[in-house]
Amino acid sequence: MISIKNLSKSYKLDNGEEVKALNNINLEVKEGEIVGILGTSGSGKTTLLRILRGVEKFDEGEVRVERYTLKPDSSQFYFNQVKKETAIHLQRSFGIWPETVLDNVVRKLYGAKYGDEAGTDFELAHDQFDKEAYELLELVGLKEKSGHLASVLSGGEKQRLIMARQLAKKPKVMLLDEPATMACPKTKQEILNAVKKINEELNITIVLVSHLPEIHKFLAERVILLEDGEIAKEGDVDEIIDEFLSDIEDPVDIELESTDETLIKACDLDKRFYLLKGKDVLHMKDISFEVKRGDILSLVGPSGAGKTILLRMLGGMDVPDSGDVLFKLEKEEDGENVTKWVDIRKASLDRMEVRRNIGFMHQEFALVYWATVQSQLAKKLGYKRFDMVQEAKERAKEEGLPDILLDALYQLTDLPEREAKARLEQVGLEPSILDELFPKFPETEIAEQVADLFEALDLPLDILGRRSFELSGGQKVRAMLALVLVSKPDILLLDEPFGDLDPKTLRTVTNSLKRICKEFGTTIVMVSHNTDFIRELSNRAIFIDQGLLKDDTKDVDRLVDDFIGFCKADYLM
Repeated sequence: MISIKNLSKSYKLDNGEEVKALNNINLEVKEGEIVGILGTSGSGKTTLLRILRGVEKFDEGEVRVERYTLKPDSSQFYFNQVKKETAIHLQRSFGIWPETVLDNVVRKLYGAKYGDEAGTDFELAHDQFDKEAYELLELVGLKEKSGHLASVLSGGEKQRLIMARQLAKKPKVMLLDEPATMACPKTKQEILNAVKKINEELNITIVLVSHLPEIHKFLAERVILLEDGEIAKEGDVDEIIDEFLSDIEDPVDIELESTDETLIKACDLDKRFYLLKGKDVLHMKDISFEVKRGDILSLVGPSGAGKTILLRMLGGMDVPDSGDVLFKLEKEEDGENVTKWVDIRKASLDRMEVRRNIGFMHQEFALVYWATVQSQLAKKLGYKRFDMVQEAKERAKEEGLPDILLDALYQLTDLPEREAKARLEQVGLEPSILDELFPKFPETEIAEQVADLFEALDLPLDILGRRSFELSGGQKVRAMLALVLVSKPDILLLDEPFGDLDPKTLRTVTNSLKRICKEFGTTIVMVSHNTDFIRELSNRAIFIDQGLLKDDTKDVDRLVDDFIGFCKADYLM
């Protein structure tokens, strides 16, 4: 079915340095087998999968998929034939049409036969392909959702719809790149069940790339361990996983405890989301809780429960229909120290001061691809340092900008770059206005500013001069954390940014966060689906389901156990 002999692949960086992604790979996969590929970020897993897909050329060796053999000098024709024999499922890809679930699968069946799914004649296509489309939807557990618009499906349902569309191409091989890594345990279980059913009922060969040992234990018949582009070991699933985890860092022995001081009050939050015709998709109501200084608070719940919306409401990026989010602000006024409770919904210079002390790391975080780490840190310090913000207020006065507008512009500095740019364009402003108000901190002084932070994050200072694409996966995550933490914020809001890290890198990040919380006194509110991560870092957890706050406890282990049971997550048992 699949045969790989002496496969090697290298990439060249802009500075001329050559990086070996794969080195002398030899591998056989039998028809109908599920083979797992395990390894840390940067070990070559995705490169190998792309070569098997026929979309990545290589330097040495040969690759046979079904009856087609690829070599470094093979013509594009043979790479295209391999594409027809394979289908690939990418973790973060949602390439679906804004139509019904059934239409999405029918369109793909039509395109597979006639070569153009964009020009589907639905009157002909439904007559010809409805029966087969329903069979595929039943296979992935979506038959009952066939009439629903794809846009309103949950994340896990979208992933299964993508699988159905891939199966419509009748592939011999399914390539899975981190399936469901970012999903909640309930969603992940649904996706893994669908993969098993596809393999058992259609005898499709599956090559599964994942850094999560529990997924390999649930799905794979054998596992390949990749290290630095080479096969370090292959064979029994449990044996390979033990080998993979043998050099994982020990958890740092730091106990994180909260105090009685309240920093945030969420009071009677209510927010509704609607479909067409006024039907509720989600109604968040009666949400009230306080965040204490020193809390490492995890928001836990299934996909679609409202966790991210709640976190964004705390950060002032989404506004509740009713209720308040209040932040404690201590400042000097007229020579006296005063304490205020600032409403994060209402524009003011006080809110700007509150926001300066908040760091927000989004789920879809992204470093600027071509920029150096040093340049990005300098830009972030331009937004967040106290003296920089004071200077921005003076510049705004000189330009005649009202306080409310300055605060509204400052709010955009916590949004993902794409979202901030879109909001500026809506009101006819250029993104450069943020750079004019908040100039970059001097790059020459960055190393001194971040030395203690980099030590806590276990990052070498020599990455400051590297561009984002030259970092490993783990370094990218910790560099992004450095961007969020460089101004030493009092409060850190994390929206599942670590869901696609391997266990070894995640342990390093967890240990780094513990050191930072201890050293800088940082309070964290985070959304996470990784049950091990929640247990290891959190000292408090809140369970949310269907927009309702169901549990708030310091007994994190008990809440996590309840959550796994709620999700019927067999792969975690």
